[in-house]
Amino acid sequence: MAMPALVPAHGVSGRRWTAREVRRLIAENPLASPRYELVDGELLVTPSPNYPHQRAVYLLIVALHSYLERNPVGRVLTSPFDVELEPETVTQPDLFVIPPHEARRLLTEMPARELILAAEVLSPSSGRHDRVTKKPLYQRHVDEYWIIDLDARLFERWRPSDERPEIITKLLEWLPAGAADAFSLDLARYFVEVFD
Repeated sequence: MAMPALVPAHGVSGRRWTAREVRRLIAENPLASPRYELVDGELLVTPSPNYPHQRAVYLLIVALHSYLERNPVGRVLTSPFDVELEPETVTQPDLFVIPPHEARRLLTEMPARELILAAEVLSPSSGRHDRVTKKPLYQRHVDEYWIIDLDARLFERWRPSDERPEIITKLLEWLPAGAADAFSLDLARYFVEVFD
């Protein structure tokens, strides 16, 4: 979830930001909030998420972690955590899965540069950026991009060649390369738990 910076640094509006400037903002603000991201020169600033957002992220992380323990094809991580899929981009997906070799690399070197899954939970201020600004970036570099719409109680699944998302309202299934069985998530139960 993200929204554009309303007041860019140094009072300059409409300017392009650099990854170096965004990393400096992150270093100067070490707390988890606000979260800074950079896509196509645009600085995105994310405020603290609300309870349903945090619950949605947490429940999905728990489910993915359990699945990846049985099928060790990746590791699930959450923001704040810098991801640089292209030069001059810095994103922090709500949660993401990295392959095992990327997990080993991250022990000594940041940021994350290879994902097999990225997921964002929508908020009123983030929908445009999650669906328009970040989606093309994730589609160029990630096998699956999930947008979780809490209001509509659905997942949008985007793959690299998709022009429209797959809308999932009942059962989310995901079979990453090398996995013995598919990840499955009962969305009715998931959304009940999010709002419980």
